[in-house]
Amino acid sequence: MQPSAVTNTLMTASPTQFYTWQNYRCTYEVHQPTNSTPEGIPLLLIHPIGVGLSRQFWRRFCHEWYNTGHQNPIYNPDLLGCGESEMPHVAYTPSDWARQLQYFLQTVVQKPVIMVVQGALLPVAIELVKKEPNLISGLILAGPPAWAVITKQSAEWQQKLLWNLLDSPFGNAFYRYARTPKFLTSFSTRQLFASEDAVDAEWLNALVAGAENPENRHAVFSFLAGFWRQNYSSAIASIGQPTLVVVGETASSISQEGKKETPDERLADYLACLPQGRGIKMNGRNVLPYESTAEFVAAIAPFINEC
Repeated sequence: MQPSAVTNTLMTASPTQFYTWQNYRCTYEVHQPTNSTPEGIPLLLIHPIGVGLSRQFWRRFCHEWYNTGHQNPIYNPDLLGCGESEMPHVAYTPSDWARQLQYFLQTVVQKPVIMVVQGALLPVAIELVKKEPNLISGLILAGPPAWAVITKQSAEWQQKLLWNLLDSPFGNAFYRYARTPKFLTSFSTRQLFASEDAVDAEWLNALVAGAENPENRHAVFSFLAGFWRQNYSSAIASIGQPTLVVVGETASSISQEGKKETPDERLADYLACLPQGRGIKMNGRNVLPYESTAEFVAAIAPFINEC
């Protein structure tokens, strides 16, 4: 288990910064090395969606990136509905979040980036590449979904039915339970981490604090309703940028379709489809930048330096 606090960090983080997109206030941080000028292509981090999740997911990664001598500036935004960004009562789609990030790239970053996307937020990255290819120099897919999941279309009526079920008193009651330490511990152990010991106080406290505002539930319900569930095979095949796929040795799938797939099969399927894909397996399960931070940084650094 990695230390939960870094006492000799070489990172400087900006105070929370703000921009307005479609009349919504959105938040982000910019990280850079302490006592030196940032160098290299910027990184754009896309956090996962879930109970209490936000840009804070990347905290360990950012510390480790700079503590190992890298100097790339890092842009770490909160998606709409998460963290400190506004939380409107809407059903969010990957295209919505991609348009938010497109505006962020155009108006805040204003230069090409390498996008690092966690897990099932891959559809957001795919949509962003389609919308703004000239500002994406490369992609890193950390623990992407099972191939059977990312290439299966979910019926629109099913998505709407699930959304309506969740966006109800029943869903509100479920969310109140889902943000308890008991549920968060159980879910993290069963679905996210390879080691039960890695589900530590830092992880749980961050989730509980992040879920304190119940309006966060709309982003979570949008994800659970499956608005991201489409057949992305042709879109993935059209990604022309260099792409690194990082899969955990014990990667698993929450969805039934992906349960029989091995990590090797998942990696092979992505690499067979991506025009400029390369891949690596490493220790961990489904939240590699958090559970196996040092190894994840070591795995992606050569790729970033080459882009």
